Amino acid sequence: MSCIFCKIVEGAIPAKKVYENEHVIAFHDIQPQAPVHVLIIPKKHIPTMNDAAGEDFVLIGEMHRAAQEVARELGVDQTGYRLINNCGKHSGQEVFHIHYHLLGGEFLGPLVS
Repeated sequence: MSCIFCKIVEGAIPAKKVYENEHVIAFHDIQPQAPVHVLIIPKKHIPTMNDAAGEDFVLIGEMHRAAQEVARELGVDQTGYRLINNCGKHSGQEVFHIHYHLLGGEFLGPLVS
């Protein structure tokens, strides 16, 4: 499979992991947009949020649980963080394996005014 995130799950590509359980991995983004920028991915390949179905929603819940743990571990749980999922080309999704960006470590400001 040519999915870079699947290769990270398999261990074929190294990543600086901050969290892992049997369903989810979280690792530092190689092009951080904030002092804390972690990607949270399921080990199961799901291309976009629109492709999630059935039991995938339990897996998405596991991703949210991982986000809480990562935020706590990296010290942004009290100051705040942003959790972003891009779905599709027009949103800016570049890797078609569902994932969240967890950003924090500085004031991020509002997304819209």
